[in-house]
Amino acid sequence: MVEARKGLDSPVALMATLGGMHRGHEALLDEARAAGRALVASLFLNPTQFAADEDLDRYPVDTERDLAIFREKGVDVLFMPSVAEMYPPGDDTEMDPGPVGDVLEGAHRPGHFRGVATVVAKICSSIRPDIAVWGAKDAQQNVVIRNVTQVIGLQVDHRIISTVRDDDGLALSSRNRYLTAAERAATPALFRGLREAQRLWDAGERNPEALKAAVEAEIALEELISLDYVSVADPQSFEELEIARSGAVVSLAANLSSARLIDNIVLK
Repeated sequence: MVEARKGLDSPVALMATLGGMHRGHEALLDEARAAGRALVASLFLNPTQFAADEDLDRYPVDTERDLAIFREKGVDVLFMPSVAEMYPPGDDTEMDPGPVGDVLEGAHRPGHFRGVATVVAKICSSIRPDIAVWGAKDAQQNVVIRNVTQVIGLQVDHRIISTVRDDDGLALSSRNRYLTAAERAATPALFRGLREAQRLWDAGERNPEALKAAVEAEIALEELISLDYVSVADPQSFEELEIARSGAVVSLAANLSSARLIDNIVLK
Protein backbone atom coordinates (compact mmCIF):
# COMPACT_ATOMS: atom_id res chain seq x y z
CA MET A 1 0.00 0.00 0.00
CA VAL A 2 2.83 2.39 0.81
CA GLU A 3 4.38 1.73 -2.61
CA ALA A 4 1.03 2.08 -4.39
CA ARG A 5 0.39 5.39 -2.63
CA LYS A 6 3.56 6.89 -4.15
CA GLY A 7 2.06 6.58 -7.62
CA LEU A 8 -1.27 8.24 -6.86
CA ASP A 9 -2.07 11.81 -7.86
CA SER A 10 -3.15 14.08 -5.02
CA PRO A 11 -5.56 14.74 -3.54
CA VAL A 12 -6.00 11.13 -2.46
CA ALA A 13 -9.41 10.41 -0.90
CA LEU A 14 -10.07 7.52 1.47
CA MET A 15 -13.24 5.60 2.33
CA ALA A 16 -12.65 2.98 5.03
CA THR A 17 -15.14 0.24 5.90
CA LEU A 18 -15.50 -2.98 7.86
CA GLY A 19 -17.53 -4.39 4.96
CA GLY A 20 -21.20 -5.25 4.62
CA MET A 21 -21.66 -2.36 2.19
CA HIS A 22 -24.98 -0.51 1.83
CA ARG A 23 -26.25 2.75 0.30
CA GLY A 24 -24.61 4.75 3.06
CA HIS A 25 -21.22 3.41 2.06
CA GLU A 26 -22.02 4.13 -1.58
CA ALA A 27 -22.76 7.76 -0.68
CA LEU A 28 -19.36 7.96 1.02
CA LEU A 29 -17.67 6.53 -2.06
CA ASP A 30 -19.46 9.03 -4.29
CA GLU A 31 -18.29 11.91 -2.09
CA ALA A 32 -14.72 10.59 -2.01
CA ARG A 33 -14.66 9.98 -5.78
CA ALA A 34 -15.77 13.55 -6.42
CA ALA A 35 -13.28 15.00 -3.93
CA GLY A 36 -10.10 13.19 -4.91
CA ARG A 37 -8.06 12.67 -8.03
CA ALA A 38 -7.37 9.19 -6.66
CA LEU A 39 -9.76 7.10 -4.55
CA VAL A 40 -8.54 4.48 -2.10
CA ALA A 41 -10.90 2.18 -0.24
CA SER A 42 -9.92 0.26 2.87
CA LEU A 43 -11.74 -3.01 3.58
CA PHE A 44 -10.80 -4.57 6.93
CA LEU A 45 -13.00 -6.24 9.52
CA ASN A 46 -11.05 -5.04 12.52
CA PRO A 47 -11.23 -7.54 15.40
CA THR A 48 -9.82 -5.20 18.05
CA GLN A 49 -12.90 -2.96 18.08
CA PHE A 50 -15.20 -5.87 18.97
CA ALA A 51 -15.55 -7.14 22.53
CA ALA A 52 -15.57 -10.87 23.19
CA ASP A 53 -19.38 -10.93 23.51
CA GLU A 54 -20.05 -8.84 20.39
CA ASP A 55 -20.86 -9.81 16.82
CA LEU A 56 -17.48 -10.20 15.13
CA ASP A 57 -18.18 -13.81 14.15
CA ARG A 58 -21.51 -13.00 12.53
CA TYR A 59 -20.77 -9.57 11.07
CA PRO A 60 -22.38 -9.49 7.59
CA VAL A 61 -19.39 -10.13 5.35
CA ASP A 62 -20.03 -10.20 1.60
CA THR A 63 -16.65 -9.53 0.05
CA GLU A 64 -17.62 -10.18 -3.57
CA ARG A 65 -20.52 -7.74 -3.34
CA ASP A 66 -18.28 -5.15 -1.68
CA LEU A 67 -15.68 -5.55 -4.44
CA ALA A 68 -18.35 -5.09 -7.09
CA ILE A 69 -19.43 -1.82 -5.47
CA PHE A 70 -15.83 -0.60 -5.27
CA ARG A 71 -15.41 -1.26 -8.99
CA GLU A 72 -18.70 0.41 -9.85
CA LYS A 73 -17.77 3.52 -7.85
CA GLY A 74 -14.38 3.93 -9.48
CA VAL A 75 -12.05 2.93 -6.64
CA ASP A 76 -8.44 3.12 -7.85
CA VAL A 77 -6.75 1.13 -5.09
CA LEU A 78 -8.23 -1.28 -2.55
CA PHE A 79 -6.34 -1.81 0.71
CA MET A 80 -7.51 -5.19 2.05
CA PRO A 81 -4.95 -6.46 4.57
CA SER A 82 -5.20 -9.62 6.60
CA VAL A 83 -5.47 -9.62 10.39
CA ALA A 84 -1.94 -11.02 10.58
CA GLU A 85 -0.61 -8.14 8.49
CA MET A 86 -2.34 -5.51 10.61
CA TYR A 87 -1.53 -7.18 13.94
CA PRO A 88 1.64 -9.26 13.54
CA PRO A 89 2.87 -11.41 16.43
CA GLY A 90 4.40 -9.29 19.18
CA ASP A 91 2.62 -6.11 18.08
CA ASP A 92 0.87 -5.01 21.25
CA THR A 93 1.06 -1.25 20.72
CA GLU A 94 -2.29 0.52 21.00
CA MET A 95 -3.56 4.07 20.54
CA ASP A 96 -5.32 5.67 23.49
CA PRO A 97 -8.38 7.57 22.21
CA GLY A 98 -8.31 9.91 25.22
CA PRO A 99 -11.24 11.01 27.41
CA VAL A 100 -13.72 11.15 24.51
CA GLY A 101 -13.28 7.40 24.19
CA ASP A 102 -14.42 6.71 27.75
CA VAL A 103 -18.00 8.03 27.61
CA LEU A 104 -21.22 6.91 25.89
CA GLU A 105 -20.17 4.27 23.34
CA GLY A 106 -16.80 4.02 25.05
CA ALA A 107 -18.44 3.32 28.40
CA HIS A 108 -20.91 0.79 27.01
CA ARG A 109 -18.33 -0.91 24.79
CA PRO A 110 -15.07 -0.87 26.78
CA GLY A 111 -12.03 -1.00 24.53
CA HIS A 112 -14.03 -0.25 21.39
CA PHE A 113 -12.51 3.15 20.68
CA ARG A 114 -9.02 1.93 21.55
CA GLY A 115 -9.44 -0.59 18.74
CA VAL A 116 -10.83 2.07 16.40
CA ALA A 117 -8.02 4.51 17.19
CA THR A 118 -5.35 1.86 16.66
CA VAL A 119 -6.65 0.60 13.33
CA VAL A 120 -7.23 4.11 11.99
CA ALA A 121 -3.66 5.04 12.88
CA LYS A 122 -2.40 2.00 10.96
CA ILE A 123 -4.66 2.53 7.94
CA CYS A 124 -4.04 6.26 7.62
CA SER A 125 -0.30 5.89 8.16
CA SER A 126 -0.19 3.41 5.26
CA ILE A 127 -2.48 5.30 2.88
CA ARG A 128 -1.71 8.89 3.96
CA PRO A 129 -4.93 10.30 2.50
CA ASP A 130 -5.44 13.99 1.89
CA ILE A 131 -9.19 13.57 2.38
CA ALA A 132 -11.18 10.99 4.31
CA VAL A 133 -14.96 10.62 4.34
CA TRP A 134 -17.04 9.33 7.26
CA GLY A 135 -20.72 8.95 8.07
CA ALA A 136 -22.39 11.31 10.52
CA LYS A 137 -24.11 8.39 12.31
CA ASP A 138 -20.78 7.59 14.01
CA ALA A 139 -20.40 11.05 15.52
CA GLN A 140 -18.31 10.07 18.55
CA GLN A 141 -16.10 7.79 16.48
CA ASN A 142 -15.49 10.63 14.05
CA VAL A 143 -14.02 12.78 16.84
CA VAL A 144 -11.75 9.91 17.89
CA ILE A 145 -10.57 9.50 14.30
CA ARG A 146 -9.88 13.21 13.86
CA ASN A 147 -7.94 13.34 17.13
CA VAL A 148 -5.86 10.27 16.26
CA THR A 149 -4.73 11.57 12.88
CA GLN A 150 -3.81 14.92 14.45
CA VAL A 151 -1.77 13.23 17.17
CA ILE A 152 0.27 11.17 14.70
CA GLY A 153 0.90 14.23 12.56
CA LEU A 154 -1.23 13.49 9.49
CA GLN A 155 -2.87 16.39 7.69
CA VAL A 156 -6.23 14.87 6.73
CA ASP A 157 -9.32 16.78 5.67
CA HIS A 158 -12.02 14.73 7.41
CA ARG A 159 -15.39 15.21 5.72
CA ILE A 160 -18.55 14.12 7.49
CA ILE A 161 -21.39 12.97 5.23
CA SER A 162 -25.03 13.16 6.32
CA THR A 163 -26.57 9.95 7.59
CA VAL A 164 -28.33 8.02 4.85
CA ARG A 165 -31.74 6.76 5.97
CA ASP A 166 -34.48 4.48 4.76
CA ASP A 167 -37.78 6.13 3.86
CA ASP A 168 -39.11 5.58 7.40
CA GLY A 169 -36.10 7.26 9.00
CA LEU A 170 -34.01 4.29 10.11
CA ALA A 171 -30.31 5.06 9.69
CA LEU A 172 -28.66 2.61 7.34
CA SER A 173 -26.29 0.19 9.05
CA SER A 174 -24.71 -3.13 8.18
CA ARG A 175 -26.27 -4.46 11.38
CA ASN A 176 -29.79 -3.72 10.12
CA ARG A 177 -29.53 -7.08 8.36
CA TYR A 178 -29.79 -8.77 11.75
CA LEU A 179 -33.27 -7.40 12.42
CA THR A 180 -36.35 -9.60 12.36
CA ALA A 181 -39.40 -8.29 10.50
CA ALA A 182 -41.03 -7.26 13.78
CA GLU A 183 -37.89 -5.50 14.98
CA ARG A 184 -37.47 -3.69 11.70
CA ALA A 185 -41.05 -2.43 11.97
CA ALA A 186 -40.27 -1.01 15.43
CA THR A 187 -37.01 0.76 14.59
CA PRO A 188 -38.44 3.96 13.03
CA ALA A 189 -39.19 4.97 16.63
CA LEU A 190 -35.49 5.76 17.05
CA PHE A 191 -35.51 8.59 14.54
CA ARG A 192 -38.97 9.71 15.66
CA GLY A 193 -37.57 10.15 19.14
CA LEU A 194 -34.65 12.19 17.88
CA ARG A 195 -36.97 14.34 15.78
CA GLU A 196 -39.13 14.95 18.85
CA ALA A 197 -36.07 16.32 20.64
CA GLN A 198 -35.44 18.62 17.67
CA ARG A 199 -39.10 19.73 17.75
CA LEU A 200 -38.83 20.66 21.42
CA TRP A 201 -35.55 22.47 20.74
CA ASP A 202 -37.22 24.42 17.94
CA ALA A 203 -39.98 25.37 20.41
CA GLY A 204 -37.41 26.80 22.82
CA GLU A 205 -36.65 23.90 25.17
CA ARG A 206 -33.07 24.06 26.47
CA ASN A 207 -33.19 21.54 29.32
CA PRO A 208 -31.27 18.43 28.23
CA GLU A 209 -33.27 16.24 30.58
CA ALA A 210 -36.50 17.30 28.90
CA LEU A 211 -35.04 16.61 25.48
CA LYS A 212 -33.83 13.16 26.55
CA ALA A 213 -37.19 12.38 28.16
CA ALA A 214 -38.95 13.17 24.89
CA VAL A 215 -36.70 10.73 23.01
CA GLU A 216 -37.23 8.05 25.65
CA ALA A 217 -41.01 8.49 25.67
CA GLU A 218 -41.29 8.00 21.92
CA ILE A 219 -39.12 4.89 21.93
CA ALA A 220 -40.89 3.44 24.98
CA LEU A 221 -43.93 2.92 22.76
CA GLU A 222 -42.04 0.06 21.09
CA GLU A 223 -41.64 -2.84 23.51
CA LEU A 224 -39.05 -4.59 21.33
CA ILE A 225 -36.54 -1.76 21.87
CA SER A 226 -34.55 -1.15 25.04
CA LEU A 227 -32.28 1.88 25.34
CA ASP A 228 -28.68 1.81 26.48
CA TYR A 229 -28.60 5.59 26.69
CA VAL A 230 -29.90 8.88 25.37
CA SER A 231 -27.44 11.77 25.46
CA VAL A 232 -27.34 15.51 24.85
CA ALA A 233 -23.63 16.20 24.63
CA ASP A 234 -20.89 18.54 23.54
CA PRO A 235 -19.91 17.68 19.94
CA GLN A 236 -16.17 17.53 20.73
CA SER A 237 -15.87 16.01 24.22
CA PHE A 238 -19.22 14.19 24.26
CA GLU A 239 -19.66 15.21 27.87
CA GLU A 240 -23.27 15.78 28.89
CA LEU A 241 -24.47 19.39 28.72
CA GLU A 242 -26.25 21.22 31.52
CA ILE A 243 -27.90 23.53 28.99
CA ALA A 244 -28.56 22.42 25.43
CA ARG A 245 -27.08 24.62 22.74
CA SER A 246 -26.86 24.77 18.98
CA GLY A 247 -24.46 22.12 17.72
CA ALA A 248 -25.16 19.72 20.59
CA VAL A 249 -25.35 16.06 19.60
CA VAL A 250 -28.48 14.18 20.66
CA SER A 251 -27.47 10.53 20.41
CA LEU A 252 -28.80 7.15 21.44
CA ALA A 253 -27.94 3.49 21.50
CA ALA A 254 -30.71 0.91 21.40
CA ASN A 255 -30.81 -2.84 21.85
CA LEU A 256 -33.09 -5.24 20.06
CA SER A 257 -32.79 -8.98 20.48
CA SER A 258 -30.76 -9.31 17.29
CA ALA A 259 -28.91 -6.00 16.96
CA ARG A 260 -27.57 -2.93 18.74
CA LEU A 261 -28.16 0.30 16.80
CA ILE A 262 -26.93 3.86 17.23
CA ASP A 263 -28.21 7.13 15.80
CA ASN A 264 -27.94 10.87 16.39
CA ILE A 265 -28.95 14.32 15.28
CA VAL A 266 -27.25 17.68 15.74
CA LEU A 267 -29.41 20.43 17.21
CA LYS A 268 -29.58 23.40 14.87
